[in-house]
Amino acid sequence: MSKTPLTVGGAGKLKEELRRLKTEDRPRVVNAIAEARAHGDLKENAEYHAAREQQSFIEGRIREIEAQLSNAQVIDVTALPHTGKVVFGVTVDLEATDDGKRVTYRIVGDDEADIKQGMISVSSPIARALIGKEEGDLTTVQAPGGNIEYEILEVRYIN
Repeated sequence: MSKTPLTVGGAGKLKEELRRLKTEDRPRVVNAIAEARAHGDLKENAEYHAAREQQSFIEGRIREIEAQLSNAQVIDVTALPHTGKVVFGVTVDLEATDDGKRVTYRIVGDDEADIKQGMISVSSPIARALIGKEEGDLTTVQAPGGNIEYEILEVRYIN
């Protein structure tokens, strides 16, 4: 199986979530289960069932994060040669050629994407149209509302 690209920041967030789940959330739920068990009949104990459900969610999320991290190729964009070329992890300033609207995107892994934060997935149509291009190049993005042509204004290699 091939490695999944992940930024340094994305890996850090996953590691922090994993730490919190293992050291804070998991022990809290184990205590809640023990406390609910002390109340007696488990068949009709809603607190017990809710705590068990929460424990199941936490354990599933721990397994999911551990799998993501073990299958990740963490890419530090600041260590890459600054050639002005669009690659995974860079921040790109674009200008639409038709209306002059400017946008800034950071190309990140699929699990890190958050368009509200300007973080687009490496597999998104915009990122695919940008990868390999350089500052000053024009590129056309096939969007649901029609094709949009962008000029690449600046490529920044920052974390």
